[in-house]
Amino acid sequence: MDMKKRIHLELRNRTPSDVRELVLDNCRSVEGKIEGLTAEFVNLEFLSLINVGLISVSNLPKLGKLKKLELSDNRISGGLDVLAEKLPNLTHLNLSGNKLKDISTLEPLKKLDNLKSLDLFNCEVTNLNDYRESVFKLLPQLTYLDGYDMEDREASDSDGEVDGDGVDDDEDEEGEEEEDEDGEEEDFDEEEEDEEDEDEVEGEEDDEEVSGEDEEEDFGQDGEVDEEDEEEDEDEDAETGKGEKRKRDPEDDDEDDDDEDDD
Repeated sequence: MDMKKRIHLELRNRTPSDVRELVLDNCRSVEGKIEGLTAEFVNLEFLSLINVGLISVSNLPKLGKLKKLELSDNRISGGLDVLAEKLPNLTHLNLSGNKLKDISTLEPLKKLDNLKSLDLFNCEVTNLNDYRESVFKLLPQLTYLDGYDMEDREASDSDGEVDGDGVDDDEDEEGEEEEDEDGEEEDFDEEEEDEEDEDEVEGEEDDEEVSGEDEEEDFGQDGEVDEEDEEEDEDEDAETGKGEKRKRDPEDDDEDDDDEDDD
């Protein structure tokens, strides 16, 4: 697919002014030049033209808001002055895998005052003696060259992205912190609930033990009362028996007297 058709496909019924990111990787450029990209993309911030067979960037339109440009794996050997003219706010430039051989070909980039990161992996210029020192000296506005600063410290993820993405990353981190805090509060609440449940269970066990003791005491009291009742009943029976004997004795005496009179 050639570059013009690819741009038309990427628009997806949008107007060029609505587009902030445009990825045209692996499409086909005609005669090694940019085609179909116009100054109507006034709000474009990210443009990727990886492996499209570019020899020159001379047809690049003026894109005042573009911050990040991907041009890796092409055949560009010079003509970088166009970048300084057309992309005044460029902060990230990737020229890895191109035909750049001399430090002098990078000199036009001095005019890119906002350029923060430059990648030249797999370019012949990286084989020169004192390559890193020379590039940092030529382009003092640079913070990162091939992903590392002057002190060989690696660029962070946020430094490798467009500024707007960095803001989103910060918001995501804050959201994660809030979620962690919420999770900790929930765990704390669950622990409190577990402790309350344990207290309730212990309280129920204590109540059962107390009620069991009460039953034993009641049982003991009932037993004593029953024994006393039995003793009282025995005493009453004994007294009753004596009374009956006493009642029968006079009658028996009368019968004996009658018998004697008959005789």
